[in-house]
Amino acid sequence: MEILRLILTAIFVVICIALTVIVLLQEGKSAGLTGAISGVADTYWGKNKGRSMEGALEKGTKYLAISFIVISVLLNLKW
Repeated sequence: MEILRLILTAIFVVICIALTVIVLLQEGKSAGLTGAISGVADTYWGKNKGRSMEGALEKGTKYLAISFIVISVLLNLKW
């Protein structure tokens, strides 16, 4: 069990670093709000945001956040 705990801790550290980097790479939401007000959201990039780099960063953030929570719960179980 101690080896599994060590492996989960190493994965947890990697996820923490990756989550920090991905969050810092994302655009601010204020830029998206002003773009939506001025009508920029109807452009090609506004319609295909899920396929853009920003969309990939948002998906990565969601998956990393879920894995962060799951692994933190697993690490705090009393084995």
